[in-house]
Amino acid sequence: MPDLIEDYSYRPASHAAQPRNLLQISDGDTPVIQQPIRMVSCDTPEKAGYAGKPEKSQPKLDLCRSRLESGFYPDIPEPLGDYLISRLIPDAAERHIDAGNSATLVFSTTIEERLTRPDGSKRKAGIIPSGEIVDRYGRLLAYLAPWYSNTESDPLPPVDSPKRHTFNLNMIESGWAAFFPIYPSLPRKKEDWLLAVAAAESAWNGKKGIWEEHGEEVLLGYEYRLCIKLGEADSAEKGMSSAFQRHCVDIRDSRLQGKFGFWQIPPCYRLWVWDDDLQAAKKDLKLVE
Repeated sequence: MPDLIEDYSYRPASHAAQPRNLLQISDGDTPVIQQPIRMVSCDTPEKAGYAGKPEKSQPKLDLCRSRLESGFYPDIPEPLGDYLISRLIPDAAERHIDAGNSATLVFSTTIEERLTRPDGSKRKAGIIPSGEIVDRYGRLLAYLAPWYSNTESDPLPPVDSPKRHTFNLNMIESGWAAFFPIYPSLPRKKEDWLLAVAAAESAWNGKKGIWEEHGEEVLLGYEYRLCIKLGEADSAEKGMSSAFQRHCVDIRDSRLQGKFGFWQIPPCYRLWVWDDDLQAAKKDLKLVE
């Protein structure tokens, strides 16, 4: 028996416990909780809740800019610094937060339209968990889509119908969410991956959504968070460790561009890999260095 116990001492990777509202108890082993979902493969601009309203967040971006210009972060290559500086304009925070509010409105409208049946009744939302189930913030990582009852009054659309698209894809193709695929939470089917890439290309090349409203130099969600972290950090070491935790891959040739090369890749062709997942991603995705 001691040997058997030892064999079962395996500890899988997990994240810290998170508080959730207990809504009800279905039976002796089925509690129902309120669980936030992070829609994967897409990233919308942040609202004021992330780093404060413009009067609070803009000084952080201004400090980030001055630090990049002064060499406070010597490990950041000059081309990446120039790329970020060009986007750290005096109203960068206001423009980004305005875009975050617009994206929320677009998402809310899309949810309302696609979950409402012709007779006015409401559909449920279908949830498809991704490769990594829960992120470090305790959010369920998933794709979200309308759930059709497949009845005469609410038939399931054909596989190739836009009515089957996920809300993740809707936000990408509208241009209000940057394409933000992170290994291993990628689409399971090749067709879904190609559909997402095509939507991202269309949004970027057509300058839809955030780019139409605020121009190509607007900070994308992950760029804004990166710059806020660089501006908030009380040391260069802390700023670098918090801001650069992912490696970027150019999906056009599977070439690994590292932590500092994403600026060279159009937003629609960027794929991301966490530090801890890099070796597995090199093997699974056949990355080129």
